[in-house]
Amino acid sequence: MPLALALGLAVSFSAPASAAPETKRGNETLKKYCTGDYLNYCGNLAPEDPKLDACFEKNWKSLSENCRRAIDAYQATTGGKKG
Repeated sequence: MPLALALGLAVSFSAPASAAPETKRGNETLKKYCTGDYLNYCGNLAPEDPKLDACFEKNWKSLSENCRRAIDAYQATTGGKKG
């Protein structure tokens, strides 16, 4: 399951606008619930890095329950599509 969409968005909004690139992935709920998980597990990757999905998948069981739920909800509304 593509988790980067959540964390990529979370990262882009967790830092000042000038410090992080804008991303078109995710939504406000993902940003709210997944920023910490992104920083903890995949913060070394840029929001649009293709490796971000793999990082989230690798750490899926370690992600907070709220983040996992936000990702599942986002995927349900986007038909499971990335970004």
